Parts: sequence; structure tokens; C-alpha cells
Amino acid sequence: MKHLHPTAALAGLLLAISSLSTLNATVAYATEPAAASEARAAVARPPKFVTAAEWGSDPAPIADDRRHTPTYVTLHHAGVLWTKDRDPVAFIRNMQSWGKRRPQIEQPPRNTFWPDLPYHFLVAPDGRIFEGRSLDYEPESNTKYDLAGHVGVELMGNFEEQRPSPAQVESAVRLVAWLLAEHELPLSAISTHGKVAGGQTSCPGRDFARYFDGEPAPFATWVDRVLRGEEPAIELGAPLDGGPTESITETTKKP
Repeated sequence: MKHLHPTAALAGLLLAISSLSTLNATVAYATEPAAASEARAAVARPPKFVTAAEWGSDPAPIADDRRHTPTYVTLHHAGVLWTKDRDPVAFIRNMQSWGKRRPQIEQPPRNTFWPDLPYHFLVAPDGRIFEGRSLDYEPESNTKYDLAGHVGVELMGNFEEQRPSPAQVESAVRLVAWLLAEHELPLSAISTHGKVAGGQTSCPGRDFARYFDGEPAPFATWVDRVLRGEEPAIELGAPLDGGPTESITETTKKP
């Protein structure tokens, strides 16, 4: 057997350590310690789940080059004020139809064709979770970032102007926990549109984005509890200073 000179062996070790330190963070967070995954309980698909077939989804074909592997879970808000007279199913169907008509009705650069909903899941104020685009394909966005790998979860409403409902946040937490468990992703895979798009947008609105700040972030803490087989014990807290005070379930049309 050939033996390396001690100096050569040390040089090789230092080179290996140097190479490891330059790995991209997106690779690093995909390999959490085994103990973290072993501590996870079985996570069932959340209740109030409405499949694409059940709400009548009608997507156009999506090109094969849009296929991806889910790696992150990215939270959004619709950015449109929600009033309690609105119907979530009609809202989703209209969004899907609008996406396919964008080349005719939108101005560049927003006139790209969207063959299906831009998000994989949409969460209504009453807590219902609507299945959107197939997880086999990357989402859509009007902002510029690498879409591949992102699972898009949108909460209906505009959280710059109204607060999410407790039912809506709990469904989002349980949905994200289920997605992490299904795809064997770490808590660090959770982010928001504003963070991954590098500040191009305030999405998901300040009154929802607040739960993704801090260490540990409240949203990730709630998800982690579900992954461990516990109740999420969600506390939304008081309104932010100068922020919205009205819940999405209380918002009515303004005269």
C-alpha cells in the first residue's frame, strides 16, 4: 500500500476543508443532522384540503423544461384586499383564467403566458387549502429569481392592509409541515417571496411577514411543533404599530 507523506496528507485535508466551506448555502441546508429528521412525527395531509379536481382546475399543458424538484417552501400573499363577500373558488378560477390570458391583456413584461395557477397551494381565510399547480412544475412570478425548486404557497388577502385569520395561518402552518415531511426538507427551507426575491416586493405583507423574522422565527417554530407531533400553539399577537388592525374575515367592501 502506498503511504502519503504527512505534509501531502495535511495539504489534502486542508484542500478538502476549503472546498467544503465554499458550498452553496442551498446545498448546506439540505443536509441537517439525522437526529432532526428522526425526531419528526408522521404528518398527515392537513384538513380542509380541496384538490384541483374538486374545485374544477383547467390548466393548459406545461412544458417539460419547467419540471423541478421541490427544495424550498415560499410563502406569498395575493396582494389583493379580500372582502368577506368573496368566493375563494371563483377567485382561484379567475386567477387561472387570467394567467392564460396575460399575453392579450397585460403590458410587457407582465404579458407572459401562465399555463396554470402561479402557486402550488392557495389558502383561503376560512382555512381551506386549495391545490393549485402540480408540484412537478416550478411556479410563476412577476419578480426575478430562480423559480426552480420553490413550492409556492399563497394566502388570499393583502396583509399590508388586513390581518390573516387564525384559521388561515394554522392551515398554512400545517400545510408547510406536511410539505417538509413529504419532501424531507429542513425548517430552513421555509422563506417568503420578499426574502427570496431580494427585496423586489413586500410580499407577503408586513402583517404576515412578521412571523418569518427573528431567531427562531415564529412561523418556523409553529411548523416544527407540528413536525414533532404537537399542536402548533399559534399566537398571532397584537397588531403592529401603524399596521393593519382588521382581520381578513371582517373586511367589507368600502362604499
